[in-house]
Amino acid sequence: MDLPPSLTIDQLRHAVHDEKVDTVLLALTDMQGRLQGKRLTARHFLDTVLEHGSEACNYLLAVDVEMNTVDGYAMSSWERGYGDFEMKPDLATLRFVPWNEGTALCLADLAWGDGSPVVASPRQILRAQLDRLGERGFEAFAGTELEFIIFRDTYEEAFEKGYRGLKPANQYNNDYSVLGGSRVEPLLRRIRREMGAAGMAVESSKGECNDGQHEINFHYGPALRTADEHTIYKTGAKEIAAAEGMAITFMAKYDQREGSSCHIHLSLRRDGSPAFEADEALFERFVAGQLACLRELSLFLAPNVNSYKRFAKGSFAPTAVAWGRDNRTCAVRVVGHGPALRVELRVPGADVNPYLALAAMIAAGLHGIDGELELEPPLDGNAYTSDKPHVPTTLAEARGLFAASGVARAAFGDEVVDHYLNAARIELEAFEAFVTDWERTRGFERL
Repeated sequence: MDLPPSLTIDQLRHAVHDEKVDTVLLALTDMQGRLQGKRLTARHFLDTVLEHGSEACNYLLAVDVEMNTVDGYAMSSWERGYGDFEMKPDLATLRFVPWNEGTALCLADLAWGDGSPVVASPRQILRAQLDRLGERGFEAFAGTELEFIIFRDTYEEAFEKGYRGLKPANQYNNDYSVLGGSRVEPLLRRIRREMGAAGMAVESSKGECNDGQHEINFHYGPALRTADEHTIYKTGAKEIAAAEGMAITFMAKYDQREGSSCHIHLSLRRDGSPAFEADEALFERFVAGQLACLRELSLFLAPNVNSYKRFAKGSFAPTAVAWGRDNRTCAVRVVGHGPALRVELRVPGADVNPYLALAAMIAAGLHGIDGELELEPPLDGNAYTSDKPHVPTTLAEARGLFAASGVARAAFGDEVVDHYLNAARIELEAFEAFVTDWERTRGFERL
């Protein structure tokens, strides 16, 4: 049988019976936006996990990027015994993943033993904001544009080299270059085809500015589905690159040249129809909310130390909290017209957790709508040289703004805010204790 990209339970049962699928990957999305989970035998998934879920250690939402246990989390600690939460399959996400032989994938929502949601889970944070929208009769539709850099080294070779002296797939700026794309088309084509076979609506791929930098774009969709597919794609692209003897990085800023972005397009619908087109005041208040909240919610848009190195003048990454119509120098770019009218947020880098970024955009938009905020005039010209407020320049600055944000606590709740403030504290302390190559180069002999 040919397996459809999106699977029903009956289709999965038939695929298991016909020995087309023998493994189900049950996964959650962690704070860093990574898939974590278990590979289950397909029969065990059908016989047991489908009804009862599966346990996972709750430290998965309380570790750093290296998977080290760290202190300061209320929900998970040595004192609390590092117990379990439940991974509850969301069958709307069940799909075949062709880059892993005989494998289906299903994303999970997280719940405690009493059935209550794990509110600090990124997927739950976005669900909560979508519920707030739903109470007002709106649905959010989104698209994310992920850039990445391809290297001809494997991940193992990159590790052994200390991530220095790697060979990018292109040696020059190949933005929109057909020739530059052709040099890595075997990899890009495989990613496009296999993401399509997994049920994702791939639109295009193109070269970008940095050496070896490329982008693959997907059709927009409901915000939760977009975040899910963003996360699956990011993991799958790395797995496919590894299978091809190459490596991909989604770092926001790999070197001194252009960083890798994740521009997020967002619009609202009401009763199935585009809401921004029908209600100009709604649209203006939504955009005004983005500007009003951008600095204080930047922790959800730029979550890592490295994220802030991307914000450089003249780099197509924003530095000014400003909006403009089709103006790529602004943090908020308004694009499209009529039913396609939408907001493009240019702050997130490719390292962003899409659930948290979309949740922040929705919370900001609702703040603007509920407060009936007035939208300032659009910025014409170069935002880099404007006198507009600056996007936060460090993770420490963003953390301080998030800690003081009444909007964040009202939208997400104290438990979520405190959880992610602790995550930022852990990253800052780790970075501040690390001796960098820059320090050795500057100081080994000359100081």
